[in-house]
Amino acid sequence: MQPLPRRQKEVLQATVQHYVDTTEPVGSQTLVRRFGLKASPATVRSAMGALEQRGLLTQPHTSAGRVPSQLGYRHYVDCLLPAPGAAAGQLNRELTGLSLQWAAFDDLLLQLARRLADLTGLMSLITRPQELGGSLETVRLVPSNDRLLVLLVEKGAAASCLNLRMPKELGTQVPALERWASDQLQGGSGRLNWKALPSQLGSSGELLRQGLSSHSLARGGSNEGAVSLGVAGLLGQPEFQSSSSLKPLLQLVELEPQQVLQSEAAHDKGGVWIGSEHPHPALQHCAVVQASYGNRSGASGHVALIGPMRMAYSTARSAVEGVAGYLDRLLS
Repeated sequence: MQPLPRRQKEVLQATVQHYVDTTEPVGSQTLVRRFGLKASPATVRSAMGALEQRGLLTQPHTSAGRVPSQLGYRHYVDCLLPAPGAAAGQLNRELTGLSLQWAAFDDLLLQLARRLADLTGLMSLITRPQELGGSLETVRLVPSNDRLLVLLVEKGAAASCLNLRMPKELGTQVPALERWASDQLQGGSGRLNWKALPSQLGSSGELLRQGLSSHSLARGGSNEGAVSLGVAGLLGQPEFQSSSSLKPLLQLVELEPQQVLQSEAAHDKGGVWIGSEHPHPALQHCAVVQASYGNRSGASGHVALIGPMRMAYSTARSAVEGVAGYLDRLLS
């Protein structure tokens, strides 16, 4: 998408914030009054019309104000996200006081999931670190345009193939990443120690790690290793007042939480799925914000928040990244 003019940026950012706060469509006069925009209502109305033509705003009813579209939320997350609020800062301060001295790891995950849900009013989902079971023997990487083909050979001659989306500019890192993986698997350890990944391979290595983690979750096919809380918060959201809109989401999180965490593609989305960007139909009207963490053996877990597209993305992203970073440090 072409960069927005300054006025349109201000109007889109204000419209998103107003709708997140109120759930109500907004008009130009309200934006000028509430956000102190240095423009007349007519100028703001013109900017809103231009944003609607770009597909970033939509008008739910003929005489109503405008609300953000899915594309509008995506542009907001990618280009206009403000600094996280005080609540996210408070969570990060709380994390510095937690340790394993007083609780088992499962209890800690439960407390973190509860804190995330209480802070944001969204559903939280945390998976325990999972890996391929220490059974990897060979990893082969083949770049092809904007894809990365990953051939995995495990003990017992079991083979599988992953097809990951990869920016073309990362193709130059692939040979070195394959050599690093081969060196890691020498000696029969069966796993990759991601803590030892060279910094210059960070981008391509993260993509491969996400893909392997997703592969492991998909093979697990159950909700073992997942903690989820926050149904009450979702029930308070207007988007989930109908049980028919909430039921598919709850069934997915309860029975197949690994389907929520489409890890191999989350790298391209900045850890944020919005609406139909997510391939699962139960999440077509939702948003998912996620981050990953790992332990010293290379196993990966995920921290996620799930809710309506109308969410405070800055706070949600800061919260999941804060919890994932804390778990990363704790387990390294």
